[in-house]
Amino acid sequence: MREFIGTGVALVTPFKEDLSIDYDALRNIVNFNIENGTNYLVIMGTTGESVTVSKSEKKEIIKVISEANKDRLPLVLGIGGNNTAEVINEIKNTDLSNISALLSVSPYYSKPTQEGLYQHFKAISEASPIPIILYNVPGRTSKNMLPETTLKLARDFDNIVAVKEAGNITQQYLELLKDKPDDFLVISGDDDLALGVVLAGGAGVISVLGQAFPKDFSRMIQLGLEGKAKEAYQLHFNFMDITSMIFEENNPAGIKAVFSGLGLCDDAVRLPLVKASGDLKSRINTYISNYKS
Repeated sequence: MREFIGTGVALVTPFKEDLSIDYDALRNIVNFNIENGTNYLVIMGTTGESVTVSKSEKKEIIKVISEANKDRLPLVLGIGGNNTAEVINEIKNTDLSNISALLSVSPYYSKPTQEGLYQHFKAISEASPIPIILYNVPGRTSKNMLPETTLKLARDFDNIVAVKEAGNITQQYLELLKDKPDDFLVISGDDDLALGVVLAGGAGVISVLGQAFPKDFSRMIQLGLEGKAKEAYQLHFNFMDITSMIFEENNPAGIKAVFSGLGLCDDAVRLPLVKASGDLKSRINTYISNYKS
């Protein structure tokens, strides 16, 4: 699964002011990332506002990104939820011919037990014709998938190849890295912890910030993979303030404000999310103005 080592980015879904999808901007963002060192693209994750995108829109987004990508980078598709049967139904009814892996979020709201989480992903594993990246994000799901559950799934199912860990808990990353099977990938879902995770043995990151600064962010992760900590941390330090800013109010309003400042897309988001505040936009734009690649 070497295609998932390095920097993946959780692509935004750009909207116009009328909240229709801006497919031209989406194509530009895809090309911007491909041309500047991103290693793979993640479609319809949380950052893509997947919960407010219709089924027909999701189908078109997959098509547009696939066509823009032209098989240049691996594509990972988000299919997850808290209705196991519906997740399986979506997998079975989605054209996965251009998709290298699924990113499947741990069930949200329902708060299943660890055994429930195991059985949920067991069912998805048995239904999926392609590799699966587990996605643990307890800040959004209200339930932490513990390392022992993740690692049991990794050992029991050959097509469960990685976890995007986004609990923002350093100890949990270290437990996963210490006990994981050799061929199982631990991928950071926390931009602020990504470099440290890589230096400890992680495979890389699925990043929000990386899609706006792909050249330097990908370089930082690559240096980490090479064990060049001092050089990598110089880049990390440059990103610390903007990393905090983009998550200050909500994601993806923060990263869309960055894209707006870079001239790559509008900053519109769909309710119940709202645009970044004027104060936050001002600070983001100041960072962009002062940023030196």
